[in-house]
This record gives sequence, C-alpha cells and structure tokens, in this order.
Amino acid sequence: MNFNTIHAARKGKTVRSAEAQTPITPVAISQFLARGSQGRGRISLTQDPTVGLQYAGELIAAFIERAGGSRKGKISTGAVPEGLEPVYVHRQSRPLSKILAELLLGSNNYIANQVFLEIGGRRLGGPVSLEKSLQIAHEMLVRHGLAESMRLEEGSGISRGNRFTARDLAQLLHLFEPHSTLLRRGDGALFKTGTFSGVSTLAGYADTSKHGRVRFVIALTGNDGAMRFRLLKAIQSEL
Repeated sequence: MNFNTIHAARKGKTVRSAEAQTPITPVAISQFLARGSQGRGRISLTQDPTVGLQYAGELIAAFIERAGGSRKGKISTGAVPEGLEPVYVHRQSRPLSKILAELLLGSNNYIANQVFLEIGGRRLGGPVSLEKSLQIAHEMLVRHGLAESMRLEEGSGISRGNRFTARDLAQLLHLFEPHSTLLRRGDGALFKTGTFSGVSTLAGYADTSKHGRVRFVIALTGNDGAMRFRLLKAIQSEL
C-alpha cells in the first residue's frame, strides 16, 4: 500500500487503478477526478493528512474484503485500546538489500520513508520518529561534507522542503557507486528519476565512448519530463 499517492488511469469520468495489486477506492476516485489528468498518472495526498488517513483505511478495508472478510461502520482513527492483542503481526521476510532494489525500481515513497524511519529507531532506540532519523541523516551528511548545502525534511523524497544541489547529488552518486546496479537500466545508463509538478530530475551513471562511465545529474523546472532523457542522450553523444 502506498498511503500517500494514488496511481490511477482516467478516461472521462471513469477512474480505475493503474496497479493490479492496488484496489480503487471512493477517495481515490474522487481525488483523481478533482486533481488528476486524463490518462495514466499519480497524485500526492500529502497536502491533507486526513485525506491520506481515509485513503489508508479504505485500502485496508478493500484488502479485507478481497480476502473474504467484511467490515461494518465508518472508517475512523484513534488510539489502540490498552492491552488489545494484535489480530495479525507481519514480519518482513525479505532482506534490506532486496527491499531497496525493489524500492529503487518501483519508486515507492511510502517504503522509502519507512526505511528512513527505521534508521533512527535502530540507532537511537524505539519508538521510531522523524526527529531521530533526521538526526542520524544529518550525522551522515556531516561525515561526507554535505550538511551545509543539503537539507532533508523527511525520507520519502516528496517534500518540497528537501534541498540539494547538482554537486551534492553527484557526490552521493560517487558514494553509491558500489551499489549502482540496483538502479534501473536503459539506453546505456543506470538512473533514477524524480518528478514533482513543475520539477523533473534524472541522475545516475551514463556509459560514454570517450570517458567510460560518468556520473550525471539533471534537474529541470517545467513539466516536460522527456527533456531530461533528451539531455542524457546529448551528454552521451558529446562524451
């Protein structure tokens, strides 16, 4: 479940899920009709936490019903009663390396933030908190000389308060190079995209004829997402 993003396809006033594994819900339909464009795309629910909570509840209900269960009443939020026994406890069966590989291929913001929160909990003890993980992240940035110019507000990567320069990201690519094969491969490059309304980025490693594999960072304003790939082609042809 990606609780803060809806990935759907719209044709007129009909909205369907763009992911076979994710059911469509009433909130997803209404939000996509209000803010989504025609065709396939994603919208973020981070602007209003109450909408994200409602969507999470609807998703859980849909999965319960898909499994043959049922529910009664409206979806609500609140504290778990003291001493209540868990109905189900899920323990992750995949190693972190596998989770990260799938995260980088699928760009799941929710999993990215969960991994980020776990870092602080593991280093400073539970319960997990954003403040703990930001403290650990800051220590890492200080260690690599990036703390003054790079700023993190959360771990999913979808806050507009996150800040970096192209030089910062190039340094991170240098540190990440031993694990570069975890990135998506295509057209002679290993890369990761990033997209906001009005912003599109592309960063990774490009294979060139004269200089071998080089690091590249492209960050553009505007909504022409294809331009970053045209620029990558230009980089490869010039080098």
